[in-house]
Amino acid sequence: MRMRLKKHLDERLDACKDILIAREVEDFYKLKPEERNFTVDTAQIFEQPSNALVLEIGCGKGAWAIQSAQRHPDKNYLAVEKLSNVIVAACEQALPHRLPNLKFVNCRAENLDCFLPRKCVSEIALNFSCPFPKKTYANRRLTSARYLQLYKDLLADGGVILQKTDDKTFFEWSIDSLRENGYQVYDICYDLPEGGDNVETEYERKFRAQYLPIYALKAQPNK
Repeated sequence: MRMRLKKHLDERLDACKDILIAREVEDFYKLKPEERNFTVDTAQIFEQPSNALVLEIGCGKGAWAIQSAQRHPDKNYLAVEKLSNVIVAACEQALPHRLPNLKFVNCRAENLDCFLPRKCVSEIALNFSCPFPKKTYANRRLTSARYLQLYKDLLADGGVILQKTDDKTFFEWSIDSLRENGYQVYDICYDLPEGGDNVETEYERKFRAQYLPIYALKAQPNK
């Protein structure tokens, strides 16, 4: 079922233009490859461009990105969400906080190379991304081969992927996929503890309330 568009969506998105720095055009796939250049100048959009850049793919309503930006003012955060209906809520929640180190991009993950320069990202956060349980949809998983190659292009030297999920099958599939596609996987955790430096997402709080384990890992491209 398709999500019904929110009322006054375009006006609400326009009102967030100070933090919503790029949007995928409606006819993106009709453009020629050479016309799909919407690259953001990451040195211009943040007050402290020398800070490490953290990319969250699939930011939902923005809780993780907002809390992380508040907790780590020494890092810049770019939160990506493909659904305009969803990212508008994230931007509207972020606006009152006036965080100079948080911006948003409205695009599909597979098109990020059209919006970001190569080797600009220090961390990629994959928080509770859709596991697409059917095998026929495996290539849509954000830890499938095509995405892992894209991340290699975006990650700076020493850059790391951080994954959290509640789905054990998807988690173990991701470990295999990462290793098969040239990544070192480490800090594998089958029951991530609360507290510490961990910032919880909306889904994470929901799953913890049901006493479900949270699975987490880190991964880096092999040198």
